[in-house]
Amino acid sequence: MESIIAFFEDVPITFRAGILIGGIFIFWVIEGVFPLFEFKYKKVRHAAINFVLTGFFVVIGLGFAGLLLGASDYVTAHNFGLLNWVSMPIWLQIIVGVMLLDFFGAYLIHWIEHKIKWMWKFHLVHHTDTTVDVTTGLRHHPGEAIFRMCFTILGVIVVGAPIWIVFLYQSISALFAHITHANIQMPKKVDRVLSYVFITPLMHKVHHHYTQPLTDTNYGNIFAVWDRLFGTFAQVEDTKELTYGIDTHMDPEENDRIGNLLKIPFQEYRPPVGSKFSIEKVEEEEKPT
Repeated sequence: MESIIAFFEDVPITFRAGILIGGIFIFWVIEGVFPLFEFKYKKVRHAAINFVLTGFFVVIGLGFAGLLLGASDYVTAHNFGLLNWVSMPIWLQIIVGVMLLDFFGAYLIHWIEHKIKWMWKFHLVHHTDTTVDVTTGLRHHPGEAIFRMCFTILGVIVVGAPIWIVFLYQSISALFAHITHANIQMPKKVDRVLSYVFITPLMHKVHHHYTQPLTDTNYGNIFAVWDRLFGTFAQVEDTKELTYGIDTHMDPEENDRIGNLLKIPFQEYRPPVGSKFSIEKVEEEEKPT
């Protein structure tokens, strides 16, 4: 365990870059051999758009890196947070720490983004992808990085996470972003069994269906326990029932142009078909003309 702690306390940048770039390459190859869907698209162009978006996202995230490190150093120095208040062996600290950081930094903020309209307008950029593959995990509006980092920092404070657990969590999180978005055909029985513990490719693909109510399910990134615990878990029997994208932005002029993707959060809101913000929609429709 000491070697793991020592490694992630000062994790090499090459290791983190290797997970990001190497993971994409590996799953890029796998999804080409065992695809879930046979997409007819310009794969390199599609990847380029998503890489540009993640470039902006990373720059914003780096701006918060000092706050993240400072929060971790503070809770460690002042013995604040769950891991400092409850005595547990290192192996259990790892499990509890990574699970709770996954809750705050992935599940909770993701759920909130789907419930608050102005935050949803940033997050829906991720949902505009109509050909979900391994690079879709990189497709986020740079503004969303602010939400994600704020909730990750909140998680660090509540958990009392030392920096080595934070870096371990971020490494696992990046790997799962590749796995769950990759366009790979996993045996359904294997996927179903694993989905009791982890977020699996098919489980997350349900979240990328273009209409309600499936869009508002399966928010997790690493652990499936949060969706199952809070009643947001859903599954489909036939993957062919899934259509990727978001019903308000199915036009390629809107979902396949980097300029428009960056402007989406500042454009007029369009309510999707289904339940999202439905009360507001009904009130709008009932206004006298």
